[in-house]
Amino acid sequence: MKAINTVTVREPELTPRMIVQELDKYIVGQAQAKRIVSIALRNRLRRRLLTENMREEVTPKNIILIGPTGVGKTEIARRLAALVSAPFIKVEASKYTEVGYVGRDVESMIRDLTHQAVNMVREERFAQVQPKAEARVNERLIEILVPPPSKRRSGTIPDQHEAQELRSQKYQEAREKVREQLKAGELEEENVEIEIKEAPVPMVEVFSGTNMEEIGMNLQDMMQNIMPGGGRDTRKRKTKVSEARRRLLQEELSRLVDINEVKSDAVKRVEEMGIVFVDELDKVAGREQHRGPDVSREGVQRDLLPIVEGTTVNTRHGEVRTHHILFIAAGAFHVSKPSDLIPELQGRFPLRAELTSLKTEDFVRILTEPRQALTKQYKALMETEGVNLEFTEPAVAEMAEVAFRANQMTEDIGARRLHTVLERILEEVSFNASEMPGNTVTVTPEYIKERIGDLLKDQDLSRYIL
Repeated sequence: MKAINTVTVREPELTPRMIVQELDKYIVGQAQAKRIVSIALRNRLRRRLLTENMREEVTPKNIILIGPTGVGKTEIARRLAALVSAPFIKVEASKYTEVGYVGRDVESMIRDLTHQAVNMVREERFAQVQPKAEARVNERLIEILVPPPSKRRSGTIPDQHEAQELRSQKYQEAREKVREQLKAGELEEENVEIEIKEAPVPMVEVFSGTNMEEIGMNLQDMMQNIMPGGGRDTRKRKTKVSEARRRLLQEELSRLVDINEVKSDAVKRVEEMGIVFVDELDKVAGREQHRGPDVSREGVQRDLLPIVEGTTVNTRHGEVRTHHILFIAAGAFHVSKPSDLIPELQGRFPLRAELTSLKTEDFVRILTEPRQALTKQYKALMETEGVNLEFTEPAVAEMAEVAFRANQMTEDIGARRLHTVLERILEEVSFNASEMPGNTVTVTPEYIKERIGDLLKDQDLSRYIL
């Protein structure tokens, strides 16, 4: 059987080395983790070039990222999915410890992932037909603003014909004039009357919890399909052209895109390229000795196992097979360790990568190197007020040192500490920026010490920095 080439989105370029280079633009360090996830992603792309029989047998090699909070675990997974437009969702394993009481069943992660994929595919299809839809909307607006002339009969037949031609000519001229005005945006504040399709108040309450959530959504869909017009009321409403354009555009986009095809493609994308990031896996590792109303941590692991192993989940968009979804788990594993997981689940996460705690030099790089580095973000924010914000190299080093020492003295929250440090340092300029356009503010080590002072020597540091 021939191999079927389904690679489409920049995938021929995405060698493991290229993937790492892309990740380097947003995440500092963590070379081992980047290498492992880049190989996993490349293998998914390679798998899609195999014959159908072989492709079914090649399963993804799931990964556990081990490291403290704020070192880039979530960002690595999120950026990895963005590289190939793969459906992505992040869930916390600990939220499933109350399933049946407050939480949701583990299959909900696949339903959420599928729902996100449907939205993603629908937006892609909308973008493809956007020009055609906009042209249709303009024609509808012209019809509303310049209604066709009424056919009045008077006089002899030649007179009627001549009058009809004159009205038709004036009508076409008026349409062209309105078309030009719409194109120039001159009529956006004009009022028009349009027919709006409004969804009725849901007749079925959507319950959260095991399966009831899905039952509620399916019943609601069924009732809407039974009702005339798909359960939508059509009403005339006066609104501005700008608002009418927005509403009419959504209608035209929906007409041009087949939602059933969207759902079908979304399910395929989930099954072939979906990525689920399971955070806080360490919180459900190990076996509990006490009994209580909550589901045991080992019970959550056993609930996760069939999803990771491969099962079929019923969603409102169709059945989804999880056999080839890539699962990336993460946790600090300070108290527990991966070997505390039940053996069956350990076997489904064969790849491990340890992410290191961030040092002062890492903080310096985080502040300056990534595409959307924090210093670049604050500079851009102040530029909107006309304030030129500059950071000297010694100041960047000083901020990195402050963040590193704060993490050592209190809870280590990784790169997130930089947000609190920068907010503290720039609090005054952020407050007064609207009153000082045209000014330049240069952040130096002296500037930092003036605003932080000897806070790092204070034993109750959390009062000031956290």
